[in-house]
Amino acid sequence: METGRMTTVTEDIRGLFDAIRSAKHCVALTGAGVSTLSGIRDFRGKNGLYRDMDAEKIFDIEYFHRDPSFYYQASRSFIYNLDEKEASVVHTCLGELEKRGFLKALITQNIDLLHQKGGSSRVIEVHGSPRVHYCLHCSGVRMDFKEAAAIVRAGGLPQCPKCGRVLKPAITFFGESLPADALRDATTEAQAADLILVLGTSLTVNPAASLPRYTLRGGGNMVIVNNMPTPLDSMASARFQDLGEVFEGITALLAEQG
Repeated sequence: METGRMTTVTEDIRGLFDAIRSAKHCVALTGAGVSTLSGIRDFRGKNGLYRDMDAEKIFDIEYFHRDPSFYYQASRSFIYNLDEKEASVVHTCLGELEKRGFLKALITQNIDLLHQKGGSSRVIEVHGSPRVHYCLHCSGVRMDFKEAAAIVRAGGLPQCPKCGRVLKPAITFFGESLPADALRDATTEAQAADLILVLGTSLTVNPAASLPRYTLRGGGNMVIVNNMPTPLDSMASARFQDLGEVFEGITALLAEQG
């Protein structure tokens, strides 16, 4: 971004686009805010799930052990109807940036599978994924998302064919460790990055929230696009509020390139 004079939002977005194109190793870290444009509620925003009573119980592993039906009932509308959700301009733009070689990896805290729908293939899911459901007691029992979602939408619970217990999605619940392979890959990418895009996350949940610090410690730059303040705002080389505006602008600039 230019200094010494007032710039327009359009100029700032063009400056961001130029920074992405010129970076040797650009990665993105995304949170729930990137999916609000697809009609999925975030967690800590003004209309977030955490403003609802008992929302934290949804992803609490101890509560899941006591009453797994609560998770499936509470998450039915925003996880198990994902087939009805379309990738937003943020998802599709990030997919196009990867396709053109500008984005090397996408680290996400999201569990909605929309980055894959948007065209991204190098997706590191640090909070796990609902793509697989498994039995906590019987080794080797797996059910894919499509089958589990059909059961949940019909009002049922996905169950283990061996022991009859309710299956758990491979989402990292509170009280569980993050997937070791995903966290290792995310750390490696953040350390290698000379530019990290922090998109739609409040940077309050560790260890994912600490990933941009690896980039900064290595001398890289960080750009934040989020509609709420984050603890790292003062360290950002550029800061934007509106994800839709920024990625519609970048999408237009990609179109200009052909």
